[in-house]
Amino acid sequence: MSDGVLAAIIAASASVFAALMQLKAAFTREAARPRASNSRSKSHLPRLVLGVMLVGAAVCGFALSQWVAEHRRAAQEAVTAELRARIEQMNRTESHLAGAYSEIESTVLRNIGLQGVVVMASVAPCKPALNAAAHALAASTAEASDPPAGKASGACGEADASPVTLCATVPANATVDDVELYVRTADSETPWSASRVTAGQEAGQARFADKPVEVADSATAKQVCESFVQWSSEHGRVARVVVRYTL
Repeated sequence: MSDGVLAAIIAASASVFAALMQLKAAFTREAARPRASNSRSKSHLPRLVLGVMLVGAAVCGFALSQWVAEHRRAAQEAVTAELRARIEQMNRTESHLAGAYSEIESTVLRNIGLQGVVVMASVAPCKPALNAAAHALAASTAEASDPPAGKASGACGEADASPVTLCATVPANATVDDVELYVRTADSETPWSASRVTAGQEAGQARFADKPVEVADSATAKQVCESFVQWSSEHGRVARVVVRYTL
């Protein structure tokens, strides 16, 4: 209860008490006076007492209404404070969970980087394109020219094959430590550990590019791409790329 409401209640109580004391004193004096006293003075006393009591009642009612309003206001402030406290607690919990999620995500990404991101692609045997004009020219001549060295008639060359690009997605802030390259025939059961090749070098009519290329994918990821080509017309090839990175 505030000081203003308390003061109003005290003042109202004092007014009522004073009115009662005056009423008692007036009755005492009235009883002591002779019966022949002026009747007008008798008529003013009840009005005075009634007025004082009405004033006191009004003050008491005002004080009571102020007290009720203040009580409601205090209750509302208490509820508001509790809601704010709960909201702050929820915000702290959310921040804590967000930090924990970020830490877990970073740990998972680091483990993936240590194990390596694996990308594989199967490439079918090469089919050389037929050049109708060249065949017509060869049929019209008396002597057919010899096929180029290292390439049998109807076989593919490296220039005839279409390259395939293998891309591994890694975090944008990752540092690529190693790109491991593997290739083996499609029907081979040779372990991958025995099928590793060197970038840029031919391995059984197949070759990877000299070095990988990093391409931005989004604000949080990038791609590490390696080009692969195989020109064997007898066997298909399976290419495998393992990208290892650190954060």
